[in-house]
Amino acid sequence: MWFPGQTVWIKFVGTHREYDAVDVMNPIHPIRNDEDHARALAEIERLWGAPEGSAEAEALEVLVTLVDAYETKHHRIDPPDPIEAILFRVEQQGLTRADLVPILGSRARVSEVLNRRRPLTLGMIRRLRRALGISADVLIGGDDEAAA
Repeated sequence: MWFPGQTVWIKFVGTHREYDAVDVMNPIHPIRNDEDHARALAEIERLWGAPEGSAEAEALEVLVTLVDAYETKHHRIDPPDPIEAILFRVEQQGLTRADLVPILGSRARVSEVLNRRRPLTLGMIRRLRRALGISADVLIGGDDEAAA
């Protein structure tokens, strides 16, 4: 209910500490620096698990959106290097370089690709994606010479 131009008295039932924690005069602000980011993360942690549909849940949703936008702009995580992604997945799956021979062609070809002397071909990228489950976007890479 809104009472424009009128003073409204609200009775608070709780302890002084609980009253001090009520922050009705502190609206959500843009995140402009790492200090604001840290404050927003602390507030997200405090609001986590708020009942759906509550004012706290709405504030949580707004804060998460702001933090995501800030992190995307200021703390971007670049995609992994294609060769590093292959080596990581090989290690993760307990495979060896020899296991890459059916995918890349020959032992010499595996060595050339992993030592960055030969770029990945479209066929290799397709086979690596199917065999190891590595995203084609990662295997294509950016400006790296090892990606074709």
